[in-house]
Amino acid sequence: MITHIYMVRHAESPFTPDQEEGRGLSEKGWADARKVADRLKPEQIDVFISSNYARALQTIEEAARQQNQAIITEPRFRERELASWDYPFADFEQGIKQVFDNPSFAYPGGESNEVAQERGIAALKDVLDHHRGKKIVIGTHGNIMTIMINHYDKQYDFAFWKKTTKPDIYKLSFDEDTLVNVKRLWE
Repeated sequence: MITHIYMVRHAESPFTPDQEEGRGLSEKGWADARKVADRLKPEQIDVFISSNYARALQTIEEAARQQNQAIITEPRFRERELASWDYPFADFEQGIKQVFDNPSFAYPGGESNEVAQERGIAALKDVLDHHRGKKIVIGTHGNIMTIMINHYDKQYDFAFWKKTTKPDIYKLSFDEDTLVNVKRLWE
């Protein structure tokens, strides 16, 4: 039985370090969220689940409304904690590369890729167990999305993360618990 998971990376959101959970979409982000809804409409989604962060919820809320569905929040799909907010990154992208190159490494106050992956995969397995054979949208974030897909296929790494956009959509097809296909739906 095939289950389809649509990982939706959130749309553009202005960065404000003190409001990670409540940070919403920019004007461009809202316009792109409407495009996400248009792109997902023909897929006939059965279930909508999202990180509890505002930008992830807002990115899929129009799609859920159009398909007359509620959004279930799942905090385990939130973005990974890279480091405490006061950690002085000289180069943010290089900081992300460091944790992808060294999966057990964590910055002070942050999660390693291994820890974040364990959290995300536990949530994803729960979704697969409870919604077999369905089409499920998961509103999420770039790092955690990449880390979760990487659990199944190692080619989804730092270089993949760098190529993702805000928003982005990846359709993951599972035969039971085995990932059998990944297709990008956002272009």
